[in-house]
Amino acid sequence: MILNGNERGNAGNLSKHLLNTRDNDHVELHELRGFVADDLHGALQECEAVAMGTRCQNHLFSLSLSPPEFADVAVEVFDGAISRIERELGLDDQPRAIVFHEKEGRRHAHAVWSKIDGAQMKAINLSFYKRKLTAISKQLFLEQGWPMPEGLRDPRKRDPLKFTLEDWQKTKRTGLDPQQTKALLRECWNISDRRESFEAALREKGFWLAHGDRRNFVAVNWKGETHSLSRACGVKVKEMKSRLGNPHQLRSVDETKAYIGALLTPKLKAWADQAHAKAKQASLTLQFQREQIVERHRKARAQMKDAQETRRIAEEKKRAARTPRGLRGLWGWISGKNRKIRQINEAEIGREQVRDRAERHALIQKQLMERRALQRTVVAVRRSQRETLETLFRDIAHAMSIGRVPETKELKPRTRNRDRQRRRDRDGGPEFNQ
Repeated sequence: MILNGNERGNAGNLSKHLLNTRDNDHVELHELRGFVADDLHGALQECEAVAMGTRCQNHLFSLSLSPPEFADVAVEVFDGAISRIERELGLDDQPRAIVFHEKEGRRHAHAVWSKIDGAQMKAINLSFYKRKLTAISKQLFLEQGWPMPEGLRDPRKRDPLKFTLEDWQKTKRTGLDPQQTKALLRECWNISDRRESFEAALREKGFWLAHGDRRNFVAVNWKGETHSLSRACGVKVKEMKSRLGNPHQLRSVDETKAYIGALLTPKLKAWADQAHAKAKQASLTLQFQREQIVERHRKARAQMKDAQETRRIAEEKKRAARTPRGLRGLWGWISGKNRKIRQINEAEIGREQVRDRAERHALIQKQLMERRALQRTVVAVRRSQRETLETLFRDIAHAMSIGRVPETKELKPRTRNRDRQRRRDRDGGPEFNQ
């Protein structure tokens, strides 16, 4: 499974993220170890309070464990991986919290440790933890028989089109896939050899070349979103300057946005709004179906939890009835009969816990299969919407480029005077008023 860890502080924000039921179908607090509080928010606040006695700012180590989408992973596999990780990082016996998330038909786990050694009141040094997590991740893929991602097998083969949080936020506003956007920009760069051909290729894809405020060269789409060309194309700024020339000869981002706004006629705006409204309606329909499934799944899990708790209480009463009381209990303690009864009860408790976990796991896997079926529909609709929007971007760019609103530059007064003088010289001298 993919392991992604980081050192961080701000326990309040982390607890809100881990308990977020708006973006996750299901959130399950699996374990709290080494805390006085019995809730996640209070537990992480305890970590922050202890860290205040030290100079450590990033006093938490947060880890996400993401198995492949198709994998049927039992809770014991997650627990074993987390125990192995904390031993390797030197976080044994540190306060720990484990939370399970389910989203879009995928189940993954989050583990959080306190880095503060309470006995010595100092932070534990997590040296080279990324390298160690990568090694453990490879071992888990091999042990579970999962196909290992190319980027994990060979770091040189990592996906060059991976995007950042900023890119994803832009995607939520524009509706374009960030990987596809980077692929389009990289394609424009690869098929061009100078600035003119690069700008023409960008226009065909619905982008305009501009001079950025913080970066030399950026691409601006018709929605006004900017994309760093150096980062998207994987090219250094020096190489870009060699092909594209002086960036200050280009329009600024604000000037480019104004130019695009002048070209975007009311008809084109209505065209774009209609496509977005259609996509939004389809998304709302799928969102309603998702909410119905999630609500039904949550209800089924709550019913199973209540049924198991009722059964557990009945079984506890049955075991308690086995233990003799009074004089018989005293004689059982002397003769050793009570010890045998206790061993029988403990064995039964272990079998019942295994049974309950198996029932929960079977229900979760059944619900995940249903959720994945809906998610395949969601992915297909999103792909169709993305292709529609990309086609729309290209069509809008084409409509603008054919001259619906041609670009005009106002001549400076000195230029106008020079042109007037040239006409006078050509016509044979100055004009006199009669």
